[in-house]
Amino acid sequence: MDERSPLPPLGEVLLAFSPTDTPRDLALVYLWTVLSILSIYLPVVNGSPLRVIFALPMVLFVPGYALIAALFPGKKDIDGIERIALSFGLSIAVVPLIGLVLNYTPFGIRLDPVVVSLVIFTLAMAAVAQVRRAQLPPDERFTVPFRMMLGKAREELFPAGSSRLDRALSFLLVAAVIAAVATTVYVIIVPKEGEKFTEFYILGREGKAADYPTDLVLSRPESIIIGIGNHEYRNVTYFVEILLLDNRFDPETNTSSILSMERMASFSVTIPHNTTYQQRHTFIPESREANQVKFLLFRDNLPPDTIWGQDRLNASYRDLHLWVQVKGGSGVSR
Repeated sequence: MDERSPLPPLGEVLLAFSPTDTPRDLALVYLWTVLSILSIYLPVVNGSPLRVIFALPMVLFVPGYALIAALFPGKKDIDGIERIALSFGLSIAVVPLIGLVLNYTPFGIRLDPVVVSLVIFTLAMAAVAQVRRAQLPPDERFTVPFRMMLGKAREELFPAGSSRLDRALSFLLVAAVIAAVATTVYVIIVPKEGEKFTEFYILGREGKAADYPTDLVLSRPESIIIGIGNHEYRNVTYFVEILLLDNRFDPETNTSSILSMERMASFSVTIPHNTTYQQRHTFIPESREANQVKFLLFRDNLPPDTIWGQDRLNASYRDLHLWVQVKGGSGVSR
């Protein structure tokens, strides 16, 4: 075959993808891509640190390396340092461009389309690199000299004729470097826990922080959207109560007192960490004397009904309220 021919024969193309003839660096690209997919979608692995260990290089290095391998198949095209630097730079450039293209498609920027696009791009560039290398004479193809690199590293760290002390110091140096890398990876994949808190909010009829039901009708169902956001770094079971209160304020003593309190609705829900629950709930006012709707949030357990009145409000983890006016069925105010 003419070395300048733009397209190799079909047989040579198929031979280039033979497992025995696949360059080791490209075989590592194929393997890393498969392991990255497994770390994202495999049920047990996708919740472990392995997901970050495999997925991070898949975003920051592997796509750019495959592209550089396709553009520069010869060993004299660029040197190793330039190849590594360009691999990082092109990966950082290619991944956002893939996201930008997806943003203008029906798929959008979501996990599955991003993963599929990135995998297709990486495998396609690696395949092109493999074919282009097959077109070159064996002595002109770029290869990563893994054995030579390992041998040189061994000679530098453990040279022949070195004393036991030198070998021990070299071993400690290697151990320190490994420990530093492991610590860095641990800090990246296991972020420090931030402040632990729970969001508790209510929304009006249109799902906005407005248009709350404040004019209630006796015995007529009314609804409100209740939201709970768990940022406690663990799964939490929450209990919510919707109470109707007759809460009176005494200006002489500057205190308020609860004259009556009844439970209109209640529910419980278990929410994983960093997840928000938001659902519409219905309650029915049954007292014309009430002037406040209270929303109580309890965490992990619900206090017994023997704890009532102000003590129950104090026992809640979070609380919200609406000042309301309850009217009779005929529309006459109490």
